[in-house]
Amino acid sequence: MTREEKSVVIKDLTNKLSENQIIYLADISGLDALTTSKLRRACFKANVSLAVVKNTLLAKAMEASDKDFGELPTTLKGNTSILFSETGNAPAKVIKNFRKKSDKPVLKGAYIEEAVYIGDNQLDTLVNIKSKEELIGDIITLLQSPAKNVISALQSGGNTLSGIIKTLSEK
Repeated sequence: MTREEKSVVIKDLTNKLSENQIIYLADISGLDALTTSKLRRACFKANVSLAVVKNTLLAKAMEASDKDFGELPTTLKGNTSILFSETGNAPAKVIKNFRKKSDKPVLKGAYIEEAVYIGDNQLDTLVNIKSKEELIGDIITLLQSPAKNVISALQSGGNTLSGIIKTLSEK
């Protein structure tokens, strides 16, 4: 690969890193072509973009990016694949589901909206991260709950009160 080609790849990676808020790094070394193809299909179905990158080029792209990746560049050893997604937990779910049949891919780290997760032991935490839409739904449910309780209390209390008044007026 020539110097010009490398600079183009670094520039492209830097743009992708800047555009995406959800970035996962995984190790898929040791997977044969058929298994890798199945992983790519699973990623495509989950709306996750998967690419194999050179560690040195990715490290330079991370340096050139405007984001703070913290300890994430230290995980760039061995074979590295980068996964981009719109949903925070989609790549983690793909990795977890795929590992039911295989011991790979291994999660190296993740960058999710300014939070950095390092190591494969973070996979369960990342699977349980809620998407923006799920969080908005939870907040709306929580906000509606007290209002529903007040309305039902007023309605039931009103029926009881009117019953007492009716009974007193009959006497």
